[in-house]
Amino acid sequence: MSRSKIWLSSPHMSGIEESYVKEAFNTNWIAPLGPNVDGFESDINEYLDGQVSTAALISGTAAIHLALHILGVGSGDIVIVQSFTFCGTTNPVSYLGAEIVFIDSEEKTWNMCPDALEEALKNLNVKSVKAIIPVHLYGMPAQMDKIQKIANRYGVPLIEDAAEALGSTFQGKKCGTFGDIAALSFNGNKIITTSGGGALVSRNSNYTSKARFLATQARDEALHYQHSEIGYNYRMSNVVAGIGRGQMKVLDERVAQRRANNQIYRSFFADVPGVRFQNEPTEDYFSNYWLTAILVDPILNKGITREDVRLALWAENIESRPLWKPMHMQPVYKGKKYYGTGVCEKLFEQGLCLPSGSNLNQQDFERIFQVLTKIFKN
Repeated sequence: MSRSKIWLSSPHMSGIEESYVKEAFNTNWIAPLGPNVDGFESDINEYLDGQVSTAALISGTAAIHLALHILGVGSGDIVIVQSFTFCGTTNPVSYLGAEIVFIDSEEKTWNMCPDALEEALKNLNVKSVKAIIPVHLYGMPAQMDKIQKIANRYGVPLIEDAAEALGSTFQGKKCGTFGDIAALSFNGNKIITTSGGGALVSRNSNYTSKARFLATQARDEALHYQHSEIGYNYRMSNVVAGIGRGQMKVLDERVAQRRANNQIYRSFFADVPGVRFQNEPTEDYFSNYWLTAILVDPILNKGITREDVRLALWAENIESRPLWKPMHMQPVYKGKKYYGTGVCEKLFEQGLCLPSGSNLNQQDFERIFQVLTKIFKN
């Protein structure tokens, strides 16, 4: 009999979610909008800092798409994007026909390199640059102080991709509150989930009002259905939002559990050469450690590679995952401009995300460490 699967990051329900979903059924609010959507948006606002407003949507990708739309991005414009990310960050730029310029990572956080960003802005026609999109990779905050200063100096808006970073902070400030607009994700593998879902967040309530309008097919205020511009069917449903309301109740607990997992792995690898973690560079950084990510250097550990580890775990029905393949290396973006020195390429070559779910138990870790012991310690 095959052993049960240990997932990279599976949904973790608390039980509280059911009461909100049941209320939606009992009141027949089975619709895109409703009390749970309003409540979920309010819960997010309060959690982040009480000074933002939120539009709950069907995905984080939708949030980035609407953010770009709201900032007026269109054909012929340039959007500067962190290369080391998921395609949900980049695809919306292509939806709008804009040109993507990719930026390398720096070694401290693995996120957008401020030096490469500055170099790009010096070389590009700044008047055509309509947005900069940094990403908080695996929950690790980017160097937002430096990135914000550069963006302000050149007068370019920031869209903060905080899809993986709910619960993380930089200099005591919550990720998702730095950009002109930010995107969150509640996909099934995120630190909290609504099964699928996302949100657009901003301190500018005009932006979130515009997002809600566009996300409901841009329907004008009229007795009949009237549309003066193109909209999208991007609004979150009341049932899904009920799951989110319950998940928000345990968000801090989930962050603590993910960080505890990270410490368990660090203890195991403490005496193993050639394995390095994604680390909080200073006390300014607080990561939710949504995923625990390591680098495996074969030169320092007698030839063991990232793939050796991944395949050994896979053979025991344990899921792990290579770090994101940089977007400038993807076939779909072949030939796009890229500024950097290849940091993210090396991270991809050596990097692996280990099972990190907040619902991992002692037996799960025993199975994981049986495999890792055979690889690294026998």
